[in-house]
Amino acid sequence: MKAAVLHEVGKPMTIEDVRIDKPKGHEVLIRTGAVGVCHSDLHFIDGLYPYPLPTVPGHESAGVVEAVGPEVRTVKPGDHVITCLSAFCGHCAHCVTGHLSLCSGAETRRRRGEEPRIATAEKSMVQFLNLSSFAEQMLSHENACVAVTPDIPFDRAALIGCAVMTGFGAVNQTAGVRAGETIVVIGCGGVGLAAINGAAIAGAGRIIAVDRIASKLDLAKTFGATDTVDASAVDAVEVVRDLTKGGVDHAFEAIGLKPTAEQAFQMLARGGTATIIGMIPHGTMLEIDGSEFLGEKRLQGSMMGSNRFPVDMPRLVDFYLRGLLKLDDMIAQRLPLEQVNEAVAELRTGRLARSVLVFDH
Repeated sequence: MKAAVLHEVGKPMTIEDVRIDKPKGHEVLIRTGAVGVCHSDLHFIDGLYPYPLPTVPGHESAGVVEAVGPEVRTVKPGDHVITCLSAFCGHCAHCVTGHLSLCSGAETRRRRGEEPRIATAEKSMVQFLNLSSFAEQMLSHENACVAVTPDIPFDRAALIGCAVMTGFGAVNQTAGVRAGETIVVIGCGGVGLAAINGAAIAGAGRIIAVDRIASKLDLAKTFGATDTVDASAVDAVEVVRDLTKGGVDHAFEAIGLKPTAEQAFQMLARGGTATIIGMIPHGTMLEIDGSEFLGEKRLQGSMMGSNRFPVDMPRLVDFYLRGLLKLDDMIAQRLPLEQVNEAVAELRTGRLARSVLVFDH
């Protein structure tokens, strides 16, 4: 199969022929239909999160099941599926207490010494986040995908696999935003827009979008933002606190930077919660005024929207088909696999909400 291979941190990927094994046990072979180019991919491509190389990046994907291993029970050939990087074992303490996105089991990966799922002609590769989606096919554990109706196009379905699940889930599951509460979302890329959309569906009272790019702030209004703040022109913390007469109930940071994470906490009202969705680089320390905790303010993280994706993703598909989830507006460009490096370059500019690689099989 053709795949985009990353050999060196910070360097362009190369389109190569990569061998993919046949499904064994609980594994599923998926023909890729579409894959979103996510900012999380960029963190690994640029080395902010170390990963064994070479590998095939990509994780926000959807496709069709081509074949299954003998122990697979949840999907069958011909099923349309959405993948999820937070594959779950179903047996660890996190799984059995309902926290699938925090699964600590290793059963969803092949064991050391087994034939690798993917390899080049020269050497084996470590599969990227259980998926390696920048490829014509994917081989994953059945607990890394879920069957959905074919009524949703692959490019829209792929977005649910990461950006939408992460942003929507952070609002509705990690933070548990309630009707009437005031929120701010810092960063209006795919994840931030999904958080805004999720807050609107949850009935949030005031939804403030913060970004430095005017076109993305305009897009945020389409997704449900009631107010926008251009952080390139004003002190965003001061403006948000003025707009809300003291701060918000919930702040969501969807970029992954030290300054914006600290700003999220500073925007809170007493009793408010700041949820960090963005991937802050390893080793980065946040500085928080400790006295603020006397106001019962909270700072927390969110992993993939605290998802239970076998249940959550089909529901999100239903929200899209009912016109509630604004996936059509999130896609800025559709590109073939051969233009993956262009999509990554565009990702570095921060100008577009989402680029999607589409496969014409």
